[in-house]
Amino acid sequence: MSLGPAGASLNPDQAENFEDMEKQFAVKAVQHMTTYWAILEKMKGSQLRLTKMDDEIYEHFQRDFPGFDPTETINEDEMKSKEGKERWRNFMMVYEKKIDDYNFGTMLRANPKFELGEKETIFAMRMQFYAIEIARNRQGLNDWIYEQAQK
Repeated sequence: MSLGPAGASLNPDQAENFEDMEKQFAVKAVQHMTTYWAILEKMKGSQLRLTKMDDEIYEHFQRDFPGFDPTETINEDEMKSKEGKERWRNFMMVYEKKIDDYNFGTMLRANPKFELGEKETIFAMRMQFYAIEIARNRQGLNDWIYEQAQK
């Protein structure tokens, strides 16, 4: 599918069905989220590796976002502000040729203390998901999911 040259206006009469594309994206994002949750139910997050580059991603995340507290609720407004987007874009671009689908949209729990739910999740890019979930896993913040599933 081509939308035409950059900056060209989109003619809605000639556009493909973007509503179907949005639905397909939503299905993929929910599948990713529920698959990750199912993994956390079977294995402690503190023992899980999300990528082959977890160590590098974690160290980079700590350097670029030293004030980020993985135990707290993510401030979505701050994350998606002009400055926040720029910081994240710079962080993510390092992985452009290293992590598949590094900029693919996905769902992320806003707070590690809560289960999955519409009000508990936010839209994020795959590298944001990796950075934040790796940090949470390193601190054992997702281990409760495994422990709860074993009861």
